[in-house]
Amino acid sequence: MATMFKQFRTVVAVALLTVATYATAVEMRGDHPDTYVVKRGDTLWDIAGRFLKRPWLWPEIWQANPQIQNPHLIYPGDIISLAYLNRVVAGPRDEAPITGVPLSDIEPFLKNLRVVDSFEHLPYVVGLEEDRLRSSRDHVAYIKGLPNAQAGERYAVVRPSVRFTHVDRVACCDIFYKDDLNFRGAAVLDSANYWTSVGLAGESEEELGFELVQLTTGTISRGEVSGIEASTLVLQDEGREVRVGDRLIPVEAQPYDLQFFPHPPKQRFDYGRAQVIGVADTLRTGGPRDVVALSVGSRDGVDNGTVFSIWRVGSDVADRVEYGYSRSEDLFSQAQKVRLPDEFAGHVMVFRTFDKVSYGLVMESIKPSKIGYELKHPDAPY
Repeated sequence: MATMFKQFRTVVAVALLTVATYATAVEMRGDHPDTYVVKRGDTLWDIAGRFLKRPWLWPEIWQANPQIQNPHLIYPGDIISLAYLNRVVAGPRDEAPITGVPLSDIEPFLKNLRVVDSFEHLPYVVGLEEDRLRSSRDHVAYIKGLPNAQAGERYAVVRPSVRFTHVDRVACCDIFYKDDLNFRGAAVLDSANYWTSVGLAGESEEELGFELVQLTTGTISRGEVSGIEASTLVLQDEGREVRVGDRLIPVEAQPYDLQFFPHPPKQRFDYGRAQVIGVADTLRTGGPRDVVALSVGSRDGVDNGTVFSIWRVGSDVADRVEYGYSRSEDLFSQAQKVRLPDEFAGHVMVFRTFDKVSYGLVMESIKPSKIGYELKHPDAPY
């Protein structure tokens, strides 16, 4: 476990490396040497953290070195000039380069989630071996909706879990919310979201999609033959238990990128447009190594490796000093309230992108990240 956390700290360092900043001046620490020889196990962020006051500017250092063909690659033995920040002397190339964030370092923390526009058309589990209520590895599930299935085809068993929605409000601010779904994919009534769910007059509601949680995978052993109206799926991987109503999708050969090159978002979003809208496997709160759903996706220019900072939205508090202590909070007008600053919570790196929603891994944090928190440029000052 200690080794895993050590590796994760290295991943955090790399993840923050290539994110640009608003500043333009490179500030060096006063005790830096004139040169540094890259060692095995170094990351670019490790090096920047030792010698720069603002490590966010490390990409600009590399961009100022035109002899570096790929700013994401350095090698053990390279000699980095810290005196003038204008040259890197190439060393031997006998070892693998130091790159971005390899999938192997973060994959243990990822959740196999995806977002689709609809799921009702997908094949589904109609029955289980020996009429079980639930089944797992080495058991058999019977599938309806695969009339042409062939033996040997592999499928992932998924379960609809959440419906994400965006209400575009004219009078105030956008609202993002989620409906939890039961195992059949039907919305679970949530009184807290009731009025949001029905929409507001003059304001449009957009469905961002349905989250599918992968439970396990299986292989077709027999199709619909000889009058049998269901295909047979042998469950193979360890995972969550399967039940009637779960859906099937083809197995993706490579669901994740093999490595990630962290970078800032390509555009700034209107305040309130980019938010945390879900936390995997928890109710509302996540921390380091947790997966969160974000309200922006590929249509917004977000791609894998995009890094955001996460901020708790500042509260509107009643000014009881000027307007009195005795009244209830509800009796203060908006003009009698004070907007407090947003509070920095942590950083998140996108690892899987869909059209309207993306998933990110919380790489570091100083406080929990919650649903409704704002996403900003990774070096936003406030």
